[in-house]
Amino acid sequence: MAGFAAVDLGASSGRVILGRVWDGRVVLDEVARFPNGPVVVRSVDLPDRLHWDVLALWRGILDGLRAAIEITGRLDGIGIDSWAVDYGLVDDAGELLGDPVHYRDARTDGVPDQVFATIGPADLYARTGIQTQPFNTIFQPVAGRGSPALAAARRLLLVPDLLGAWMTGVQGAEITNASTTGLLDARTRTWALDLAAAAGIEPHLFPPLRAPGTLLGHATPSVRARIGHPEELPVWTVASHDTASAVVAVPASSADVAYISCGTWSLVGLELDAPVLTEASRLANFTNEAGIDGTVRFLRNVMGLWVLQESLRAWRDAGADVDLPDLLRRAVDVPALRTVVDIDAPELLPPGDMPARLAAAASATGQPVPGSPAELVRCILDSLALAYRRAVRTAAELADHPVRTVHLVGGGARNALLCQLTADATGLPVVAGPVEAAALGNVLVQARAAGVLDGDLRALRAVAARSTATVTFLPDPTRGVADADWAAAERRITRP
Repeated sequence: MAGFAAVDLGASSGRVILGRVWDGRVVLDEVARFPNGPVVVRSVDLPDRLHWDVLALWRGILDGLRAAIEITGRLDGIGIDSWAVDYGLVDDAGELLGDPVHYRDARTDGVPDQVFATIGPADLYARTGIQTQPFNTIFQPVAGRGSPALAAARRLLLVPDLLGAWMTGVQGAEITNASTTGLLDARTRTWALDLAAAAGIEPHLFPPLRAPGTLLGHATPSVRARIGHPEELPVWTVASHDTASAVVAVPASSADVAYISCGTWSLVGLELDAPVLTEASRLANFTNEAGIDGTVRFLRNVMGLWVLQESLRAWRDAGADVDLPDLLRRAVDVPALRTVVDIDAPELLPPGDMPARLAAAASATGQPVPGSPAELVRCILDSLALAYRRAVRTAAELADHPVRTVHLVGGGARNALLCQLTADATGLPVVAGPVEAAALGNVLVQARAAGVLDGDLRALRAVAARSTATVTFLPDPTRGVADADWAAAERRITRP
């Protein structure tokens, strides 16, 4: 039985998941979980900064790999996937020049407009196909101009590439994550170094590109000694953007599907053969990110379960005893679409008092202010489903791509109320699962690279389908919420 370790790093936790391939299936076992999140770095004469504690992540990864090896005795490979856009700067010796800055940090406020003064937004989109988000990688070095770290930097390594370099000594940039930076040409899948130079970013910072499913290198002797691996250990470049890995594991057998990768963020879109680089796509803020085997993930970022996670944190910090399963049960009985908000509003992006922000948004649009945690949870889930409806329909229209089924993968697949609301809002069947889609996709790509599995992307998805149980949610007309009700709710929050 072949065994692969999927290092899957999310915005709130990191995991090491052991994937064992046997009889045309993958069995996943979580062997380690460790916390992750923004760390506030305070300075006397500089603004507070949000960072990632990447050294803590590294310790958690090594501990998890050691736990996996204690179970199996050996591994056939390691693959690392994580969130996108953030990076570490390293010097000529490969030494890290400070913890990566968190994408929710305010340092990029106003920076997109600075870049657009040099590179028009339409020109940038026509080359890279990436939607404008204030935290896009292209904007971060511009925000860091004049810093000692940037002045001393030899390479800019996205988070999974940084950890892969620590594991193997080999620096590179895996394409699925590189495609999120706003610095990769969407057609040629090469670095757009002229755009980098125009933005004032040194071209030497960008390492060689690597396709997913190739050998990055082997774990160094010191890493092998720390995790107790007895022999040579391959490290594979999987689809290192966690959404790209999750899309690999969507158990679809046809092309007429949309996917929602639902976690702290929700990524809603289609898998295409070519990017959609039209002006209509840019104005709709859709993005074209690389997938495996030359595919394109045409999608839109939706704020996701972050808003719910921050609300729970705020209540608990205030001393409230809140239990999410109980809140979800009570939210079912809250009237549908009583209050909805623009879940993608910029004021919901940073950490803070999310319940107060949602109450203010409801009040500003003349809607009832949620008066209990259950009412607020229903507001969040209705608003998420409304955003999914809008994104699925817009994607299908922009790409001229019919959608007959929605696959919802990731942690949100556990949330039955959200899945049902998504079916009701979109008017389409929603197939929920797998929950551990990113880890499963990570293992599938490793196993194919190692020769344990073979075939094209459809063959990998057939393995995914055999490896996981799914639940199908159908639109339910008996719930008394018609398509016109969802359309009316959307008009309440549509900005001029």
